Amino acid sequence: MALLDAYTQPLTAAQVGHLLRRTTFGPTPEQIKTLTGQTANQIVTKLLADQPAPDPPLDLTTGKVFHDQPFDTVNAGKRNVYIKNWWANLMLNQPVSVLEKMTLFWSNHFVTNTATVNDYRYMYRYNTLLRQQALGNFKAFTIAITQDPAMLRFLNGNQNVVGTANENYARELQELFTIGRKGGYTEDDVRVAAKVLTGWADIGYRDAVNAAISSTFRANRHDTTDKTFSATYQNTVIKGRSVASAGLDELTDLIDMILRNAETPRYICRRLYLWFVNSDITPDIETNVIQPLGDLFRKNNFEIKPVLTALFQSQHFFDENLRGALIKSPTDLVMGTLRFWGMLAPDPKQNITAFYQVGNYAYARLKEQQQDLLDPPTVFGWTAYYQTGYYQQWINSTTLGLRGSFGDSLTNGALKLAGKPVVDILSYVKTLSDPTDPAKLVNDMTAQLLAIPLAQTLKDFLTDTILLNSIPRYEWTGEWNDYVKNPNDAAKKQAVQLKLTNFLQYIFRMAEYQVS
Repeated sequence: MALLDAYTQPLTAAQVGHLLRRTTFGPTPEQIKTLTGQTANQIVTKLLADQPAPDPPLDLTTGKVFHDQPFDTVNAGKRNVYIKNWWANLMLNQPVSVLEKMTLFWSNHFVTNTATVNDYRYMYRYNTLLRQQALGNFKAFTIAITQDPAMLRFLNGNQNVVGTANENYARELQELFTIGRKGGYTEDDVRVAAKVLTGWADIGYRDAVNAAISSTFRANRHDTTDKTFSATYQNTVIKGRSVASAGLDELTDLIDMILRNAETPRYICRRLYLWFVNSDITPDIETNVIQPLGDLFRKNNFEIKPVLTALFQSQHFFDENLRGALIKSPTDLVMGTLRFWGMLAPDPKQNITAFYQVGNYAYARLKEQQQDLLDPPTVFGWTAYYQTGYYQQWINSTTLGLRGSFGDSLTNGALKLAGKPVVDILSYVKTLSDPTDPAKLVNDMTAQLLAIPLAQTLKDFLTDTILLNSIPRYEWTGEWNDYVKNPNDAAKKQAVQLKLTNFLQYIFRMAEYQVS
């Protein structure tokens, strides 16, 4: 069996949960129920379907859009946060679609950050570009991101002029964005690429008078000499030009040249594999997954969707040994938990205050757990995606306690939406197959909440020690039936609610809940 052969059997509930945990910010119980029995191809088609562009964020005070207005120095800090809250809400409210997770992937790949760019309009435009290009053509995407005003600011492309070339973007374009460190490019390739990229500038930075922001090519700042690259790029010569289109023409030649190196598609496929599948790329995976995906990427003219289609519906993707192989990022943990329990952001046009309350709560949890949206700490992205140990970096002495307290806030009723606790444990348990049987209850809940199946001994421990606190199982049956018959009896309600709350709180703190 080839690892990339399609998995064609109808998916079980566990397989649907696995697919949605990896490709979205977590499934809802209703999504698992609806999609169970469909094939991977059917669900992946939904995941990769085009989505309408989201409405832009609104100012909390005025209720109006601000991304297309002159820069507001007084309210700049607030508007940076509005954009982050708005994006958090897009993650919460996502349909069965990979789009927002891919937007986050590209935010960690083509990195900029709010702190350095320091213009909220630039960052909104950058985020919009990531979303627009997320599932499109990688060549077109790379050309577009090179000209993006936020990127020109972040990696000093706007300071790259003939005679005083700035090599920052030319270096990261090769090292991080395209061919990777193993690609064999040289320091001379960095210097020559910087010459190709001279002349680009952003327009409208922090302009308090004019609303327009864009980028432009200034031919008088461009190096018009011929540029010769190393053997890594087959000693390619990019012809120097002096016409108005020189910037885009030479940029296109540069990206074409980089893409011709076989290591470039493989590098991008490795990044996708690490994000969606597993943090360990063995020699077998390199040979039988990465290289074939790279070939597919090139054959399809660097279209992103065919690669994701092949990966997400492959036999390898549904290998049971891969379940639980990734530690949940803060976005996976926070958004996945809130989505499971039905916490969605309201329509900002109907209740803008509640919209930002929800978004700010979710975003604040991400930030404290060290995944600040639109603010990766370095050009390499978030630490967990590039440091040794990879995803294990998400859990440290600071974040472990915060992940636990996040779960506690859900189970103790402190987090409310429209005056009601987000987690309505009693209503949820009523949807399970047989709430009167504590063993079945534990089996159903752990199957829905956890990425990996539990050993029977652990299920028994959860049932008898955590849920029941060592009372006989038959007593639970009586307590549950008494509650159902008398739902308004406070004592009978508390008897089951307290046990369920303690049980769920324990689940949220289990190591098995921290993995995807």
